[in-house]
Amino acid sequence: MKVIILAGGGGTRLFPLSRQGYPKQFLKLGDGDSLLAQTVQRFLPVVEATDFLIVTNKEYLHHVQAELKICGVDGAHIILEPVARNTAPAIALAARYCIDKLGASADEVIFVTPADHIIRPIDSFCKSVRLAAEMASQDKIVTFGVKPDKPETGYGYIQAGAPFGAGFIVDSFREKPDRETAERYVQAGNYYWNSGMFGLTIGCLLSELAVFEPEIAALAAQPWKEVIENFADMPNISIDYAVAERSQKVVTIPLTTYWNDIGSWDAIYDVLDKDENGNALEGDCLLVDSTNSLVLGRSRLIAGIGLEDLLVVETDDVILVAKKGESQKVKDVVTELKKQGRSEAEVPTTVHRPWGSYTVLGEGPGYKMKKIVVTPGERLSLQMHYHRSEHWIVTGGSARVTIGEEEQMVHENESVFIPMSTKHRLENPGRIPLEIIEVQNGKYLEEDDIVRFDDIYGRV
Repeated sequence: MKVIILAGGGGTRLFPLSRQGYPKQFLKLGDGDSLLAQTVQRFLPVVEATDFLIVTNKEYLHHVQAELKICGVDGAHIILEPVARNTAPAIALAARYCIDKLGASADEVIFVTPADHIIRPIDSFCKSVRLAAEMASQDKIVTFGVKPDKPETGYGYIQAGAPFGAGFIVDSFREKPDRETAERYVQAGNYYWNSGMFGLTIGCLLSELAVFEPEIAALAAQPWKEVIENFADMPNISIDYAVAERSQKVVTIPLTTYWNDIGSWDAIYDVLDKDENGNALEGDCLLVDSTNSLVLGRSRLIAGIGLEDLLVVETDDVILVAKKGESQKVKDVVTELKKQGRSEAEVPTTVHRPWGSYTVLGEGPGYKMKKIVVTPGERLSLQMHYHRSEHWIVTGGSARVTIGEEEQMVHENESVFIPMSTKHRLENPGRIPLEIIEVQNGKYLEEDDIVRFDDIYGRV
């Protein structure tokens, strides 16, 4: 069996923590690992490291590589989508990779999962995955249904029909309902939340695509090189719409574990630990006479008085305040920010790079200040800027700096100046993170004023 993890989504429902530049699959909740790392770890009892295929895009490549390194998973395969084309083309792309690159046969089972769920306990989940693999080998498309404990309007639903093995034949898939319809589903007893996970053989996938989405099937039948080159011609459609909702081969297994797709701030509240007043707190928070609220702080003290059923999320540049039960509307906020051309919609103040990260501390006409953190053993590209000079002050660790043809070591409390249009490079040869304050001066200070001459991460 191969496990295909879909990790290319940009996710806006957890704004402002999750943005296009740093989506929710890479977020760490509490003191735990990222959601992607948790996804990998819960499948490790079922498959080998080399049986993982993570489908993402080039913008998130270094994030995925870093998370796999944290998990200690060597040999996992990373597939980069040339363009975003939703889940059906992404899964077809992964299936082609399995055939051409891994020598998989048509009867090999693939298990498809999003990268951003919380599921526990792991041992019970693994039993369900093995059961799904057995049923998928019978030419079935197996999905996990989650028994609803409330009339949730943020999930799609599966209507279960006649019994089949350990599960049920799927009668229908239902779109996210309104409150009244969701209440009817819960009362009926044969409706389940759609978990978005699927198990099926490669042969079943390709044959069902041939019936319902012949355009995808025809492209996926080409050799790997041609599939990549023509991927942009794939229709933009989810696996639910393309196959699951139309196939007669779909069965559902009730998932008996705890499941949360972390699709909203209300879902985050549900999964976090609470104090004696029902408050979920993270960061520097002080609440007085407050109950059943979520408060997440990052960079400052958050004091609340008389809060009840509220969601408060703070980052360096955004504070989100919402009523519990209304967090599905966060995407409307992001949509409006994009209409206004606001950078907050997509780019957080801390931006992650293959070598580490940088945080914008302040900016104004003619200047910008950043905190730069370089991971031990990593280095930035050899580059120059046409429109700005830079002043680097080392505040932690030691830096090896190239300026023009000269190389020098710069230690804590020391600084260097890089003139405009001068080749330069920063690297961390030490064993602890290198931290510097960078002050940029010039008339144009955007990130596209970078001319790269050499880069170990292939960005030239």
